[in-house]
Amino acid sequence: MNETSTLSHQESVIVEASAAFLYDMISDITRTGEWSPVCTSCWWDDEAEAGRVGAWFTGRNQLPHRTWETRSEVEKAERGREFAWVVGGSFVRWGFSFAAADTGTRVTESWEFLPGGIAMFEEKFGEEAHAQITDRTQQALDGIPKTLAAIKRIAEVSTEAGERAQS
Repeated sequence: MNETSTLSHQESVIVEASAAFLYDMISDITRTGEWSPVCTSCWWDDEAEAGRVGAWFTGRNQLPHRTWETRSEVEKAERGREFAWVVGGSFVRWGFSFAAADTGTRVTESWEFLPGGIAMFEEKFGEEAHAQITDRTQQALDGIPKTLAAIKRIAEVSTEAGERAQS
């Protein structure tokens, strides 16, 4: 299957909050259920490793027709710059990067179906692998703008509340 060019996507949104604030919010994977349309909860497999490169966490995902859990490994953890993880250690990479913008921070969410994930789907689903990969790709394309909109809403409300509390 030679579709790797269509198996990645990214979108951005400008959020009126600092990169450090946004990084701290998003890298707290226990909060993922607040903004993800599919992942309802996450927890660190080892609290002592929380947020570090190499740390593993488990996520519970839910769609109307199924519920499942995945384990993911943190791949990047650079405060204020990038937080990323790989589902299953080699299947799908999700990430958030942060860059200064005129009125806050540009948050970019990225998603990429990796060769290891394609191979796993081909082994697991056989003839149905292409349809399953297409379905997962569409879920990511649908979910990313919803996730970014929710992060923007939550962060800006939190930032406004913090600014009001300081004044």
